[in-house]
Amino acid sequence: MADAKIRVLVAKPGLDGHDRGAKVIARALRDAGMEVIYTGLRQTPEMIVSAALQEDVQVIGLSILSGAHNAIVPRVMELLKQNKMDDVIVLVGGIIPDQDVDGLKKAGVAAIFQPGTAMDDIVKFIRTNVKGQGVPAGG
Repeated sequence: MADAKIRVLVAKPGLDGHDRGAKVIARALRDAGMEVIYTGLRQTPEMIVSAALQEDVQVIGLSILSGAHNAIVPRVMELLKQNKMDDVIVLVGGIIPDQDVDGLKKAGVAAIFQPGTAMDDIVKFIRTNVKGQGVPAGG
């Protein structure tokens, strides 16, 4: 199981019609050896969590440019909790104003990647945090 690929769901929630960034990230994660499921545009939180459940992913990456992150992200987090998917890491990328970062992290988002973040940093973050799961502290 040690070489099982990290499974990542990349989703574009809300009414935002721009998915170039999400596709670039999906390709970068694939190139880094991860298994990527891309849901396409205009996904509801319910559709995203349902897909994450079906695909048994370890990471959900939400790409949000529309400014609706303060409505969408807490709903996704709530649905993950309802489905007992507390071990799924949620990442948010896109246009997230600095003043909203703390609130999203309090809601349970593991990391927020704003425009200009190097792909390597995102890959590194995912690898570090997914591999770290299930490993006993100090073991």
